[in-house]
Amino acid sequence: MRTGLGFLILAFMTLAGTKVSAQDDGYLMEAGLAGGGSFYMGDANTRMFRNTNGVISALLRYNVNPRFSLKANLSAAGISGESENSFGALPAEGLRFSRTLYDFGVQIEWGFCGYSLYSVGDCHRLAPYGVLGIGATFAPKPQNNDFAVNFPVGLGLRYKLSERLNLGLEWTMRFSSSDRLDVTQDVAPGLENPFMIKGKGMKNKDSYSFTMLYVTFDVFKRPCHCNDEKEK
Repeated sequence: MRTGLGFLILAFMTLAGTKVSAQDDGYLMEAGLAGGGSFYMGDANTRMFRNTNGVISALLRYNVNPRFSLKANLSAAGISGESENSFGALPAEGLRFSRTLYDFGVQIEWGFCGYSLYSVGDCHRLAPYGVLGIGATFAPKPQNNDFAVNFPVGLGLRYKLSERLNLGLEWTMRFSSSDRLDVTQDVAPGLENPFMIKGKGMKNKDSYSFTMLYVTFDVFKRPCHCNDEKEK
């Protein structure tokens, strides 16, 4: 966990200092809502997009420059699985789980090109980007409350609808530090540890994925330094 956090801090400091040749207009921040599908990967599911549930999210993005942003999210998502969808035979058959988890995190977004309403230089209205971050996962009962650290990795695409309105599509896989997201109530061994083998580090841990369509609204006009440049 310390290594992942240290990498994020180093990436933030490096990219924040990167100079981007683009005009100095636009807005500093975006606020918006997102919704889509979520699925879980673990002992009770080994195929992507199987047992897809719903996810909703509120997000806040700080645009450092046209190619680099820092985003925070708060999400609620459903995950589910069953032993029939596992890879190989599990000791306990016919097990199913379904629960809601809550995800809070921060991500670094770096654009493969600049993002702006105006197609000037390296900037475009339609811009793909990569995602890397760290977050916290809280999954309440049915059995026990479960807290975990997660590491989201993914890709996104956003489009400038107008001066202050943005539309985006994002997919992330969130690797958690927990092997108990797939708990089953009153069953032992359950899906959370079917072979009764303890894994170390991030091995044999559960993960989950979000695929979301989002809409954001720009706030806080970016200061213009045009007069300063003229005086020089």
